[in-house]
Amino acid sequence: MTLIHSSAIVDPAASLGQGVSIGPGCIVGPHVTLGNGVRLVAHVVVDGHTTIGDNTTVYPFAVLGTPPQDLKYKGEPSRLVIGSNTVIREHVTANTGTAGGGMETRIGDTCLLMVGVHVAHDCTVGNHVIMANNATLAGHVTVGDHVVIGGLAAVHQFVRIGAHAMIGGLSGVENDVIPFGTVLGARARLQGLNLVGMKRRGFAREDIHSLRHAFEALFQNVGTVAENIEKVAETYADSPSVLEVLAFLRSESSRGLTLPPERDEQRV
Repeated sequence: MTLIHSSAIVDPAASLGQGVSIGPGCIVGPHVTLGNGVRLVAHVVVDGHTTIGDNTTVYPFAVLGTPPQDLKYKGEPSRLVIGSNTVIREHVTANTGTAGGGMETRIGDTCLLMVGVHVAHDCTVGNHVIMANNATLAGHVTVGDHVVIGGLAAVHQFVRIGAHAMIGGLSGVENDVIPFGTVLGARARLQGLNLVGMKRRGFAREDIHSLRHAFEALFQNVGTVAENIEKVAETYADSPSVLEVLAFLRSESSRGLTLPPERDEQRV
C-alpha cells in the first residue's frame, strides 16, 4: 500500500512502486521513479530524471536529481540513478549528469550517505559505499565497491577511488587511490592498506599477505611504480586482489596516482 501525506506534492506523472511511503512536505517531480518500498521520510525533494531503487530510505531535507552545478549544462534530460537498500541521510544532495560525462550520475546498492554528503554530476558510486558526514565528490568521480570516505573529505573531479579503499576524514583527495589503499591528509597521501576493512570483509590471510608484499614492492622498493608493476605481476599472478590493484594502475587516468609521502615526486 502506497502512503502519501496530504502535504506532499507528487506529480501525477511520477512512477511509484508498491509500498512507497512519502512523508509530509515532500516534493516528487514528473520524471521520478520510486521503486517498491522506497521511503521519503519528510521534506525530501526528488526531481529530474531520477530513479530510486527498492527499499531505499531518504531522510529530511535531502535534495536529489536537481540540475548539475556545471555552467556547460544546457538542460539536457540527464539522469540520477540510485540503487536499492541505500540509506540517504539529512541534507544529502546528488545531481544529475551532463552531456560531457555520459548523462548519468549513479549511486549503488546498500550504500550509506550520511548528513550533508554531496555527489556531483556524472559520478559513479559503487555498492556498499559509506560516505560520512559532509564528504564531497566533485564531478566525474568514480568510487569502487566497499569504499569508506571519512567525514569532511573532499574528492577532486575525475579522481578514481578503487574498491575497498579508505579515505580518512578531512582529507583532500587530488589523485587516484588504489584499491585497498588508505589515504590521509589535507593533501591526501597513501599511508598503506585498508587492512581493517579487508579483515572485516573476510579476506583470506594469504590474500592480505600477498597484498602487503605487493604494496611494498610497488611503492617502497627502488625504481618508479610504473617500473615495478610488471615485476609484481609476475610474482603475484595467482592473487586476484593484487591483480585488481595492477589493473587499476594500468588503466588510463587523468589525475595521476596518490602516492606515499616519500615518493611524492613520482607519477604513474
